[in-house]
Amino acid sequence: MILPALLFVLGIFVYPFLYGLVLSFNPLEGDALANYREFFSDPYLYNTIGATLRLAVPVTLLSGILAVPIAMRVRLLQRQRLLTTILVLPITLGTVLVAEGLLNYLGAQGWFNRTLMTIGLIDSPLRLTNNYWGVFVSLVITVFPFTFLLTLSYISGVDPALERAAATHGANSWQRFRYVLLPLLIPGLVVSACLTFVQAFSVFPSAVLLGAPSGPTRVISIAAAQAAFEEYNPSKASAIAMIMAAVQLLVVAGLLGVRSMFYRGSTAGGKG
Repeated sequence: MILPALLFVLGIFVYPFLYGLVLSFNPLEGDALANYREFFSDPYLYNTIGATLRLAVPVTLLSGILAVPIAMRVRLLQRQRLLTTILVLPITLGTVLVAEGLLNYLGAQGWFNRTLMTIGLIDSPLRLTNNYWGVFVSLVITVFPFTFLLTLSYISGVDPALERAAATHGANSWQRFRYVLLPLLIPGLVVSACLTFVQAFSVFPSAVLLGAPSGPTRVISIAAAQAAFEEYNPSKASAIAMIMAAVQLLVVAGLLGVRSMFYRGSTAGGKG
């Protein structure tokens, strides 16, 4: 049973990573570190790290902030399955379809701007696409369902008896959340933040369709794609992909380090 799973992991994850890593040290010109030296000596390339972080970090934070209260409310509803299905619907649409929908809705001739102009709130269309905010909104829509589902699973796993016990001792709703729920949820929320960040940091279709690929939303995945398909330099593209993976690994390691500082035991209540 273990061997097929091991072969699958090696074939799908380990081999492509090692192949890309070796390829990144075999540049078309120069020594083994030429690709990495080129990346960190060109502001047009290394600034893509900052541009990607400026999207991924706020999207991760906002998704978590939205997911917690919504998940807490949803877990108490009788029609939880219906509402959950509606909230995770963007997953089925895909990033490209969401981007096209936002172009039609938030574009200069979209419904949103035409509605505001019709009722007299604005004289000219607001620029809500082909910039930072277009990519930001698209990312929130596409990553929020994952954050919400993970958060809901963690919140549903907390024994309600713990909150009832705190209420019995006079704790109000904020105190129950602050001192009972939140410490139990933080380890799960950190894992959720890790997965959300990795997904947001890998943004590509939204950055191309809704952003400014040559401007402030030139994320690192666009730099890798240009190296591979415009410069026909797979070695340089692999180096950029390795740098991208290293940044993700550093952020995830930092978040998991924070997670280790909190309680990670059972969230179920019990006697004693």
